[in-house]
Amino acid sequence: MIRSTFTAIAVALGVGTFAGLSLAEPEKEVKLTGTLMCGKCSLKMTPKCSNALQVKDGDKVVTYILDDKGNGETYHEGVCGDGKIEGVVVTGTVTEKDGKKMVKASKVELPKK
Repeated sequence: MIRSTFTAIAVALGVGTFAGLSLAEPEKEVKLTGTLMCGKCSLKMTPKCSNALQVKDGDKVVTYILDDKGNGETYHEGVCGDGKIEGVVVTGTVTEKDGKKMVKASKVELPKK
């Protein structure tokens, strides 16, 4: 009787352990096209200069803060202050932090001049 009780407990713990495992899908990369702006200077969304992409989604505009080197990126010079670059394509994974949409960019493509 004791042996079967221990077996039942071991099985229950094992099932509970497997049930607690997360089978979440890996993050998918998305491609976003929009207007690149400074998150601090133009949009007043971040405390330091950063890169933000505004994308039209139907009749709304969604702003994504790029998770990159901020003003250390070569393309930031064109947006710092009140500048903007239209037609920028950002490929990366989207998350949300502190109520803001973030994109970890694997690729940033500026329009050809």
